Amino acid sequence: MEINISSKAIQWFKNEMELQEGDMVKFFTQIYGSSPVQKGYALGFTKDNEPIHIGAQMEIDGIVFYVEEGDLWFFDGHHLYVDYDEEKDELAYTYSKK
Repeated sequence: MEINISSKAIQWFKNEMELQEGDMVKFFTQIYGSSPVQKGYALGFTKDNEPIHIGAQMEIDGIVFYVEEGDLWFFDGHHLYVDYDEEKDELAYTYSKK
């Protein structure tokens, strides 16, 4: 599983979460949501500098974005692409097996 984050999404994270070099953002599974890869579950994120077992990660500008091993099942073999939707002023997730 790979994590890819667009430059617009990186800027959104930095502005909205006041992230700086050395910070970590965890993507996690949350129940009672919707996603194209898991019915009844959605993807959330939080600033969390205490990972337990990182299953996938990407570092940009000294900020680590990661998924714990225990949440890899959610992706069902898909890679995660995070972008920023300017019209909706929110992050947009795309899942791909490419």
